[in-house]
This record gives sequence, structure tokens and C-alpha cells, in this order.
Amino acid sequence: MTSLQDRLTDGLYGLGWSTVRTLPEPVATRLGRTIADLAWKQRGKGVRRLESNYARVVPDATPERLAELTRAGMRSYLRYWMESFRLPVWSPERIKSGFDAKDLHFLTDGLAAGKGVILALPHLANWDLAGAWVTTELRTPFTTVAERLKPETLYDRFVAYREGLGMEVLPHSGGSAFGTLARRLRDGGLVCLVADRDLSASGVEVTFFGERARMPAGPALLAQQTGALLLPVTLWYDDSPVMQGRVHPPIEVPQSGSRSEKTSVMTQALADAFATGIAEHPEDWHMLQRLWLADLDPSKDPEKGTP
Repeated sequence: MTSLQDRLTDGLYGLGWSTVRTLPEPVATRLGRTIADLAWKQRGKGVRRLESNYARVVPDATPERLAELTRAGMRSYLRYWMESFRLPVWSPERIKSGFDAKDLHFLTDGLAAGKGVILALPHLANWDLAGAWVTTELRTPFTTVAERLKPETLYDRFVAYREGLGMEVLPHSGGSAFGTLARRLRDGGLVCLVADRDLSASGVEVTFFGERARMPAGPALLAQQTGALLLPVTLWYDDSPVMQGRVHPPIEVPQSGSRSEKTSVMTQALADAFATGIAEHPEDWHMLQRLWLADLDPSKDPEKGTP
């Protein structure tokens, strides 16, 4: 990305946080839907990738159904952004009333046990809102990890935004994040990680909607090394202003096997929990990037096609 593109990208996000946050909520909602529909009609590479990913989640979908699903997915994605731009000015009451968490006892009981809890989420609905709800409604701070974005000023904006919501944010690169997360968990703390995509060499291969993909090893490794509870979480939108969510039962550490074998089993269980939530609400899965290993083959890349 050139320096001009860097400045433009940073400026656009800055405009969102400075302008969208001042709009009345119904106006921001309509704006997000308008932008989503425009992007869907233009069929850029992100939209085509989203449609390709949905085709794996709903393999029996007709072309018409797939197009409708992708349009709904873009509307959900823009709802995420409109909410995120406005979250810093939401009142505590608005944050508390904006999320309904089901089976929350898995989390609260885990925290009460004092052994630490890891929440692992896919890119469903608005994970920032869920995090703000945890720090506001449950009054529980937590630690998370953010990928270093370019330009650096954009990364700084995201860190400041999430820290303003009550999160401790660690950079993904640099090698020190894992150790800090482990210390937080050993102290009985909470760690939240978005964990449905990892294309690095250290990612764990899993079967996801019938095909091979890689997901990060971190959640399973942290649970093994610290004794913390590993809980999958899935989120979704309905027709109301209230986001819905579910805390799934804990993923247990296998009794036998090597560390890598245990990590493989646990990460597959995490993938299965994610797949359950995504299959129920595919339009709220904001995966506009490559995920499956087969998509690393350029000959199968819809982003190379004609719009």
C-alpha cells in the first residue's frame, strides 16, 4: 500500500469515527444499508470472496439464494461498522441493552472458579459490541490481540478504540503476546480471541464445512498451558436492535496425546462450534477473505475473475 493509499485509508476510518458517531441511530442504520447495497451491486473482490465462502456454508443454495445471502451478509457487515463507529459514544445503558447473551453461566461460573477463561469467537456479527458488554454489564476487563494494520496510524486508531471500550489490546506480532495472555489467565483473568482464520505456518489444519482450513493454535495452547477454561462463543443479529449471542460448553483438554495432538483435537472442536453458529446465521459471518486452503490456489480464486 502506498503512502497516499495509507493516508486515504486512515482518513476514511477517521471520518467514520468522527462523523458516523454523531448521526442519529436510524440515520446511521440507513446509511450502512445503502453503502452495503451499493458495494453488493458493484461486486468487488471482497463481495465475490464473501459469496464464494457462503457457497461452502450453504452448498445447496441456488444462485439466486446465494446472491440474496451475500446481500444480507454485506448489510450485516455494514451494521457491524456503523455500530463500531458509534460504540464510543453509546451510554453504558445502551451497551447493556444492546446484547443478549445466552448460556452465560459457562462464562460466569468459569470466572468464579478463578482459573481464567478464554473466549474464542469467529467473525460473526459484532465482537466489539460483545466485548464492550462484558466490560460494562459484567464489569470484567479482558485482554485481546489485534493484528498490526497498515498504516500504523490506523492500527493506533483501532487500539485506542478498543482500549476506550475497556479492553487491554496486545499486538499480534512481536512474540510477547502469548506470554502476556498466559499470565493474565494464570491470574484468573479473561482473554478474548477472534479465532476462525489463520493462514500462517503455525495454524492448525481443521475440517471446516467439509474442506480443509487453518485456524490459530493459540486458544488450545493457552488452555493446555494455564488450565484456563476454553469457551466458544457465537453471535448473530435478528430483526431487532439487540445482538444475540451464545456461550457454548467448554472444550476439554484431552486426557492423552502429545501437545500437538491435543491442540489438533481442541482446535477441531472449536471449528465445529463455530460451524454450528455460522450455519445457523451465515449472513452474519463477515469473512471477506480467503479461508480454505483450496483458495490459496490462484486458479480457483474468484477474486481473479471479471466483476
